[in-house]
Amino acid sequence: MVSSEVLRGCTELMILRVLLDSDSYGYEISKSITELSNSDFVMKETTLYSASKRLEKGGYVTSYPGTRTGGKPRTYLHITTEGRTYYHDKCSEWNDTKTLVDQFIR
Repeated sequence: MVSSEVLRGCTELMILRVLLDSDSYGYEISKSITELSNSDFVMKETTLYSASKRLEKGGYVTSYPGTRTGGKPRTYLHITTEGRTYYHDKCSEWNDTKTLVDQFIR
């Protein structure tokens, strides 16, 4: 199991990866991340919320209200063109980081 501390810098990457496929909302994003990680990582709601807000503030995602399901409307996230570029840049950065750290792994 990978510690959440190690993954802290990757949460935005994970959210954007999910949004590459389609617009989604909090619970579904979290569920997709859990499934993509084979249940090795479960993103906490507060982590998802704060990372989503950073992505929105950076212009990498936009949000819009979805359908009402009994309570308040779900807030959907949509990845922007800038978000797609940011995602690919972060993937490249991760590969460089992995290459560097691998030099220290025996």
